[in-house]
Amino acid sequence: MAYDEKFRRKAVEFKESGHTFKQLKETFGISRTTYIVWRKNKEISGFYVIPRVGKYTRKGKISPDELKRLVEENPELYLYEIAQKFNCTAVAVFKRLKQMKITVKKRHSATLKNQKRKGRNTSQG
Repeated sequence: MAYDEKFRRKAVEFKESGHTFKQLKETFGISRTTYIVWRKNKEISGFYVIPRVGKYTRKGKISPDELKRLVEENPELYLYEIAQKFNCTAVAVFKRLKQMKITVKKRHSATLKNQKRKGRNTSQG
C-alpha cells in the first residue's frame, strides 16, 4: 500500500512527539518497521518517499516479426538462447511466444512402446 508524503510526515511526527509504537499502530495502522524505514528515508534523502531516479520502463518489446522469423529459421533454439539474441529474459520470450500462439521445442516420447507403434504404423501403410 502506498502512502503519500503528507501521511508519512504526520505518522513520523506523531511518533517523535512521544507516542509509543502501539499508539502509532492504533492511530495510523503502520508497523514499527514501516515507521523506521520512513524515518531513515527522511534522514538519508530529506524525503519520506525517496524520489525515483532514472527510467523505470521496459527496455523494449520483442518484435513479433523478428521472433517468428528466428523461430522458423532455428526451431531447435532454447528459450534462453532466443532471449540472448533479443537481450531479454527467457520468461519474456516465453510470454511473447504464448501471446503469438507459437509453441517451440516439443519433447517427443522415446519409449519403446511408442517406437514399436510407430514402426508398425509405417510398415503397414
